[in-house]
Amino acid sequence: MQPAEAGLNHRSRDFSPRHTPDRPRHNTGDRKTTMTPEFERDLHLTRRQFFGRAAHRLGGGIGVAALAALLAEEGFAAAPPGKEAGAMLPPLKGLPHHSPTAKRMVVLWQGGAPSHVDLFDHKPEMEKRRGEQVPESVRNAGGARLSTMTAGQNNYPVLPALKPFRAYGKSGIYLSELLPHTGSIADDLCLVRSMHTDAVNHAPGVTLFLTGSQIPGRPSFGAWASYGLGSATADLPAFCVLTSMDEARSCGQLFYDYYWGSGFLPPKYQGVRFRGDGDPVLYLANPDGVSPELRRGVLDDIAALNRRRLAEFGDPEIEARIAQYEMAYRMQASVPDLLDLSKEPPHVLEMYGPAVHRPGSYARNCLLARRLIERGVRFVQLMHSGWDQHNNLDTQLAVQCRDTDQPSAALVKDLKQRGLLDDTIVLWGSEFGRTPFVQGDPAKVGQRGRDHLGTAYSVWVAGGGFKGGTVYGETDDYAYHATKDPVHVHDLQATLLHALGVDHTRLTYRYQGRDFRLTDVHGSVVKPLLR
Repeated sequence: MQPAEAGLNHRSRDFSPRHTPDRPRHNTGDRKTTMTPEFERDLHLTRRQFFGRAAHRLGGGIGVAALAALLAEEGFAAAPPGKEAGAMLPPLKGLPHHSPTAKRMVVLWQGGAPSHVDLFDHKPEMEKRRGEQVPESVRNAGGARLSTMTAGQNNYPVLPALKPFRAYGKSGIYLSELLPHTGSIADDLCLVRSMHTDAVNHAPGVTLFLTGSQIPGRPSFGAWASYGLGSATADLPAFCVLTSMDEARSCGQLFYDYYWGSGFLPPKYQGVRFRGDGDPVLYLANPDGVSPELRRGVLDDIAALNRRRLAEFGDPEIEARIAQYEMAYRMQASVPDLLDLSKEPPHVLEMYGPAVHRPGSYARNCLLARRLIERGVRFVQLMHSGWDQHNNLDTQLAVQCRDTDQPSAALVKDLKQRGLLDDTIVLWGSEFGRTPFVQGDPAKVGQRGRDHLGTAYSVWVAGGGFKGGTVYGETDDYAYHATKDPVHVHDLQATLLHALGVDHTRLTYRYQGRDFRLTDVHGSVVKPLLR
């Protein structure tokens, strides 16, 4: 007897009858198969789904036992009403891989790419070369690429830093005078001047830094951290995102959801975005006329239905839905408390600057980052745009520094005075740097800019086991190429994960027959950055 005749379709791995009066029979022998939604679904049936359906249709036995074992391995089990599984994300078995120096992380993302030439990479000799051409041997070394905006440009005159540099702190780190507040925390900073990346355009560069690949679709850094290390609070997501832009909205860079997405990881690991205006999290408040008691009852009933569906199909989307409904209920109490700044001392508010009083500002988000960290959130990602200065460097560089310098330094100081900086990583960085030559006419002050540069740029890290008061790496005389101790994006990712107690080669997720990781197949821990 052929499998199709026995009601066992060997392609779909389903024991359900195939030739019922209301369902077309699938003849697998001659491959003239009548496709139906049910049959297409069965073609993609997983092992977990097979056992789930077997448990449902055969009334227990091996299906129930196998499904229970599978769900237990993933940390999911039926929970009583009001205590749904997923309210807290458990860490993976065996993590952390080693003793961590950091428990949590804050990313201060500077979208658009700040100019390292003007802010971090002190090159006093460039003043003597003002107006000279950047040599072709420098521009073309190592196959360096430029964006299409200047790739065909015939004139590459040197433009030194717009403002002087000065030494800050006991460590004497040289920074631009545009960053006096950052200078005040110089002894807490690990400044990497030898960063480099493969990308030359914004979205691929951001995606590479935050997901490990220039192509969208991979899990973001925060999703990997949540997946591996779990959460430390049941009342807020493990991974939170806050966005801002300069008040003049001078930068057109977009923030795509995949910058904090979960990719092929279960969706419960994706970042939750807090909005700067209106409801901070959409659909969090109860509709008019719905009491908390009624909402609790509705959620419990929905969770019961979802658990039954999960047991039948084993779909991770259903598991995520259960967890998100429960998290949303808890956030109804935790988010208003998080956003209420009335109990913050005046001197703390003053430390972050006057913009802290404006919802959605970078300063407000820096303060909220500290409040999220002290409430147990594992990973906080701030994304600020405004640094893409192709033709407004003379004006907007100073504006962006005023927007971000004081709040960034205040966050580090605030965490330090509360004893949180020692085990919290604060990363200030971007997708790439800026060219040392002028984009546009060098004579037209007010209309000058710098193009994208991936072969050299700077980031800084504070806290979490990184060496404070340290400068690592060097660039050439034009700040064009990383020449000493170069640090690739994947190297920095590996180092940050190491500080969190994670071996970047062992935090993997199997997808489409391959074990993926944040650093792809690259990256080495840069141990000199760590204490």
